[in-house]
Parts: sequence; structure tokens; C-alpha cells
Amino acid sequence: MDKVRHVPSLQGLQALVAVSDSGSFTQAAQTLCLTQSAVSRQVQQLESHFGMPLLARTSRSLRLTAEGEQVLASARNILAQLKTLEDRISPYKRPFRIRLHVSLAVRWLLPRLSDFYRLHPDTSLAIETVATEVVEPASDSDAYIQYLPQPPNDSACLTLFEEQLVPVCAPGLGAMATMEDLLRQTLLHRSVDKHDWRVWLAAHSAGTLDDYRHLPFNLDELALDAAARGLGVAMTDLTLASESIDRGILVVPLGQPLATGGVYALCLQPMAASHPGCAVVMEWFGRQAQH
Repeated sequence: MDKVRHVPSLQGLQALVAVSDSGSFTQAAQTLCLTQSAVSRQVQQLESHFGMPLLARTSRSLRLTAEGEQVLASARNILAQLKTLEDRISPYKRPFRIRLHVSLAVRWLLPRLSDFYRLHPDTSLAIETVATEVVEPASDSDAYIQYLPQPPNDSACLTLFEEQLVPVCAPGLGAMATMEDLLRQTLLHRSVDKHDWRVWLAAHSAGTLDDYRHLPFNLDELALDAAARGLGVAMTDLTLASESIDRGILVVPLGQPLATGGVYALCLQPMAASHPGCAVVMEWFGRQAQH
């Protein structure tokens, strides 16, 4: 009969990952909610299992040995697979995770969340925000909201609203009855490429970017806050600015909303359907899309 082969301790693998990530037994112990001696003991047991040192320790530094690097890579892979398996088998233990741009979260989703929890108190959402212009799907998210240049033809994507570009500014910035009045103002941009203002100016025959002063940002939220403070006129999506417009914090000084053909859409990850909350989440977002 073959000799029974023992596997490494899962706790030891977790300890090695925590020590590697923090570079300290003390910080690793805090992360794992253990004592420093307990973490040290778990790593020592792991070293005993493999029969060689995995960490090179000195009074001032802590680094992985070549063998330790190999064990660490396998440890990360094993722990990631276990987490994926747990999420797949027992998704009810975790919230439905949605990834989206920070400005969209602040300006569109957060004002609506109280309605979601009022209707679905037993379903939890976890909101992850990113500041990059393109929202990439992540392996640990169930769904993500992103801007698409045209409506999706994928059944896993739900169009939430169409993009309509509008200029907004503080109510007291000054009267702007004509496009010529806009020339006296500073244009605030939500992206460094100034794309939205370029498109809107061309559509309204209001000159080119070279005719204006500019203050670029990399977030809608920053540009809209600057506009509310009277620093200039921001270009944004009408839906994202609607709450501030309704409250009188911002106004649309001139021009008509410009439909670009782009949309904001909620897209499901392949494994999202296994989450018990998926159906109610999609139903609720579908109703928001109709408002």
C-alpha cells in the first residue's frame, strides 16, 4: 500500500502569505487575529513539512528563500481556489458585489440605495469603486457598471441610462444667454482628453477648444464640485448631474442635452447567476433604468 501523503497545513499557508504581504510577523499576526508566536509557529510547521527554510530571517530583514517563493505562489493559488469554491457553493454568505466608477456610485447609485434596501432588506450589496475611466471586470465581482459607446447586444448586460451631455455651473456664475457668453468662462473637464467638451462644442457650433480657458480633472466628481464652487462650467452627463440640478446646486446655463449614443450598462459576470440575490438585484436595476 502506498504511504499516506500528508498535505501542508492550510493555516501555515495562510500565515506564509500574510507574512510575505506585510513583511512582518507582528503585522501578519494582526491581520490574522493571532499572536505573533502563533504565526511564527505556523510558519515553522510549514518549514518542517517541506524540510527546508522558507524564510530567511535577520535582525533587520525578512525575505523568502527560493523554495519559499515557490511555496508562496502555490499558497496564493490554493487560497484563491478555495475562496472561489466557497463563493460558488455558498454565495448566500456574502453580498452581491458590484464594481463601478466612483462618480457613478456617488452621483447615481448611492441616492437610490435606500430604496433597494427598503424593498430587499435581506439582500446585501458590496460596492467597489474605481477611478479609472474604463471599469474592468474583476474576478471577485458579480457585476460591473461601465460606459459603452453604444447599447449592448449581450443578454448579460442591462442598459441603465443613455448618455446626454450637458454643461452645468453654479447658479451665481453669471448669465449665459448665448454661446458667445460661454467664451468668458473656464471649461471644466471630467477627463484630461477634454473629449466631452470637444463633442458638445462641435454639435452646438460653439467654436473649438482653442477658443476657451480650461481646467481639466480626471473625475466627474471633481469637475462637478469645481463647477458648484463657481470655478467654471463643467461638461457631464445629465443623469449624473440631475440630483444637484434638482437641489439647485447646479444649473444648465445654455444649450440642449446632447445624446451621444453611449450608454451606462450593468453587466453580469458568468457566475453571478448562482448568487441567490442576482434576480432581485437585476429586477431592481431594471426598474431604475425605466425611471
